[in-house]
Amino acid sequence: MRRCGLLLVACCPCGGASFVTAPAASQRAAAVSMAQCRRPTAVVMDAAADAALLDVEDLQASVAGTGILTGVNLKVRRGEVHAIMGPNGSGKSTFSKVLVGHPSYEVTGGNAMFRGEELLEREPEERAQQGIFLAFQYPVEIPGVSNNDFLRLAVNKRRAAQGEEEYDPIEFMGVLAEKMDSVGMDPKFLGRDVNSGFSGGEKKRNEILQMALLEPELAILDETDSGLDIDALKTVAGGVNAYRSDNNAIVLITHYQRLLDYIKPDFVHIMYKGQIVRSGGPELALELERDGYAFLGAGVE
Repeated sequence: MRRCGLLLVACCPCGGASFVTAPAASQRAAAVSMAQCRRPTAVVMDAAADAALLDVEDLQASVAGTGILTGVNLKVRRGEVHAIMGPNGSGKSTFSKVLVGHPSYEVTGGNAMFRGEELLEREPEERAQQGIFLAFQYPVEIPGVSNNDFLRLAVNKRRAAQGEEEYDPIEFMGVLAEKMDSVGMDPKFLGRDVNSGFSGGEKKRNEILQMALLEPELAILDETDSGLDIDALKTVAGGVNAYRSDNNAIVLITHYQRLLDYIKPDFVHIMYKGQIVRSGGPELALELERDGYAFLGAGVE
């Protein structure tokens, strides 16, 4: 606690402050003291903003005894959008599944930190409740579970993990209606089983609806653009852009520049043979669109 002229201000890492009355001082002394008090808070806030939300170092993983990831390094900060591209079989989808704790994948080396804490030791449900979301390349159908019930239970689990009150069914319908508008979904889908009988575009919109409702800190979108016509792509991209903010981060896995025409990345990375072998800005995706993966060697598509 630092004495700041007229007030005692307890500066905390989140940028908040607690105030209590203290003896009066001259206006000049108070102004100087208050200015001095602000500096540590600004430093803390700058440091927090610069800290990686996701920090992956030398991550290695295998499936069924076959090595797939051979040393992935990636830092993602809040407010950033990272696109990961690469040839088929380079490890992009494996990377996404390892981050969310898919049980078929075994981590054999390296580490991953999320919000400054070890990620890989957590159970999949803990990762989800703490703010990591994966939109699947092939969303699964869940017969016998209505979309409405699934979404409400998922959101309430996340809220409970954050120490917030759960929504009752009526409250949730109000929140849900607003989010459905953002992804262009018809309310009739709420009464249907999760993804059952949905078209490819409807399944992808349902994934983005889940993301919008859960409000994760890190959203990983695994080839969300695959199988979408141009209208569905624009709708899905609009939902992603509505979610995007300075408080969260997005990792896009894609093969095509067309998605990046609608969701502008800050960074583009090329994955090959289980590693990120090249990184750059949005111009790197345009280079790939023009020249392909020739720089990786003959025969790579």
